[in-house]
Amino acid sequence: MFRPPRPDRRTALTRAPLRLAPLLVVLAACGSHRAEPAPASRSYLYLWTASADSTQPDFLAVLDVTEDSSRYGRLVTTLPVPGLHNVPHHVEHEMPTDRQLFANGFDSGRSFVFDLTDPVHPRLAAEFGDIDGYSHPHSFLRLPGGDVLATFQMRHTAAGMTAGGLVELTPGGRSVRSRSADAPGLDPATRVYSAGVVPALDRIVTTTTDMDGLSPASRQLQIWRLSDLTLLHTLTLPNGPRGDESMLTAEPRVLDDGRTVLVSTFSCGLYLMEGLEGDSPSGRLVASFPMKQGTNCAIPVVVGHYYLVTVPAVPGVVSLDIADPAHPREVSRAVLGPDDVPHWISVSPDQRRLVITGYGAMRNRAVIARFDPATGRVAIDERFREPGTTEPGYLMAGKTWPHGGSAAGIPHGAVFSRP
Repeated sequence: MFRPPRPDRRTALTRAPLRLAPLLVVLAACGSHRAEPAPASRSYLYLWTASADSTQPDFLAVLDVTEDSSRYGRLVTTLPVPGLHNVPHHVEHEMPTDRQLFANGFDSGRSFVFDLTDPVHPRLAAEFGDIDGYSHPHSFLRLPGGDVLATFQMRHTAAGMTAGGLVELTPGGRSVRSRSADAPGLDPATRVYSAGVVPALDRIVTTTTDMDGLSPASRQLQIWRLSDLTLLHTLTLPNGPRGDESMLTAEPRVLDDGRTVLVSTFSCGLYLMEGLEGDSPSGRLVASFPMKQGTNCAIPVVVGHYYLVTVPAVPGVVSLDIADPAHPREVSRAVLGPDDVPHWISVSPDQRRLVITGYGAMRNRAVIARFDPATGRVAIDERFREPGTTEPGYLMAGKTWPHGGSAAGIPHGAVFSRP
């Protein structure tokens, strides 16, 4: 998510380091509403949710999304997390095989590891704040050996706040190694946003959008060597005909061949990376999407030879055929309500459903879309809705939560369970 500038917060960050809790492992589960053991055939959806009332805790919500169930779309349980006003943001983009799900609360700088081995009894396994001086982790990706790569936006130094970096963590949230994104001549306002891991080329591609929107370096990408986390290149993407397609680099995605990388921007550009393994990597604009004032194109997923991305100007999800990644071709779009601003999407393990969260009129809703991996067709699931409502989606308002409190929930990161 890119957010408009917040000078008050930035000033505070540059004047003094954040006082965040050190890495710690939570030895006991936080209290959650208990539910019956889950049959192996059931499917669940996890919503990483902020409380609209900052005096009430943020929480992980569990929904039953088993398609042939009468409880389709019903709340199962919730798990609150420590602290207040963490502002839940990203989780891992798919449920990891070990079911230890990493999630960040970006404003507080605290991150949480949820143990979801028992899908209806979520447990808080660990939490952490600053690591090796790096603060405000944003994205989490699994490495080939099972560790977690975290992108951290910033780092505290004696000279003040500088560029962030990469931290490799164990699945339990402990630091293995870290590397700075700083380099000679680099703008100190550079912020590490998200990443794509390319084991076949021994590379990592990272983007540089500042979550507070204050960095002029947000047109850049950085290329790292995966094996030792050495920073190799910092490059600036070219603009296209509109003149701003490269602004706010967002999400790298590795395609099914394991070698090709597409990078999206919040300014609705799509770039094909070339020469990643060489000495002169570059990015070429291969597609762009319409812009809507005050919004940004956001999270993409790759399913086979289809690339799906949230586009608020639609508003909805656009599906591209990327069999030829140099020439993407739109094949379908799922359209939401006129005041919805879609942002996050994640795909189910069977690749037939997407979960969508966002802003605007869908600020307190999570929506599911159907996807056909054979044709690329995507459509809103009209069955996934609250009883008696006129719009699809699970509404996180007007409810009393199992953990206590009744403040509206604001879901952001969302992911389906594994079978």
